[in-house]
Amino acid sequence: MPTFDTRTALIVVDVQNDFAHPDGSLAVDGADAVVVYANNAINQAAAASALIVFTQDWHPPHTPHFEQDGGLWPVHCVGNTWGAEFHSELATDSGSIVRKGVDGNDGYSGFTTRDPQSGDASATELNRILHDVDIERCVVIGLATDYCVKETALDAVRLGFAVSVPTLGVAAVDLEAGDGERALAELSAAGVTVER
Repeated sequence: MPTFDTRTALIVVDVQNDFAHPDGSLAVDGADAVVVYANNAINQAAAASALIVFTQDWHPPHTPHFEQDGGLWPVHCVGNTWGAEFHSELATDSGSIVRKGVDGNDGYSGFTTRDPQSGDASATELNRILHDVDIERCVVIGLATDYCVKETALDAVRLGFAVSVPTLGVAAVDLEAGDGERALAELSAAGVTVER
């Protein structure tokens, strides 16, 4: 388990029903263990007065992000639905929430969203939240290793934060076998501390 202090942020990525619950439209194998790990990390971060931020996919019913509209993914995490809610066992009583994909953009990173057609990026409020309290280091956990965790961690490094990703706190979609491990290798190459 990583250590926490007042200059460290715990970023809990997309531990929502559509990813973390077996009945979710994009259920991730191993998500149940991620929920348990996340709760332990949240408790330790709170005890150390570290910043805690939850990211939350929050899509409209139709977006080019979805397969039905020409994208890659089944419909998931539509705002104000069960699928978009945080997993019921996740301890979300402390911390900020950053929603992404609200305007129909791809919401892989907690820091930026992208227009799925033009590729144009726009910032979320996450970077500002971290800078407002002088965060220097980010611990990124959640779902899924090969998409939203990876992109959030890569953006955090790009923005100048020290970043760690504990492998016990993440799980991969693995659309292709090995995607999760390849994502971890990419993170390590980018300067992320991958804690195994």
